[in-house]
Amino acid sequence: MKTLNNTVRLIGNLGFDPEVREIAKGRKVARFSVATNESYTNTAGEKVTDTQWHTVVAWGRIADQVEMMLGKGSPVMVEGRLVHRTYAGKDGLKRHITEVVLSDFKVIAFKKKEEDENAKAA
Repeated sequence: MKTLNNTVRLIGNLGFDPEVREIAKGRKVARFSVATNESYTNTAGEKVTDTQWHTVVAWGRIADQVEMMLGKGSPVMVEGRLVHRTYAGKDGLKRHITEVVLSDFKVIAFKKKEEDENAKAA
């Protein structure tokens, strides 16, 4: 069996348009966030939605694809690996960050409610 180490797959929506920078001649990096939602009923019987934000980073050719295909609100499936980094903030304090380094993505096309109802009626 093939060993799958450090693989993550998320389905959610982009929080903002990808920020794309060229860090060297012909080498691009794209950064964006994906919001995932989980709904549950609390002890009081109320429906609660928990939103988690995930930072995603894409490099090279996949950064070009992200720039062309994704925008704020896009429903997307992202796949990659988790990377934990530490850096010193502007205030000199040590910061920790976890990012998804993108290896693949797919834009998800949700059916509109009226399209779904028309399909049932046909």
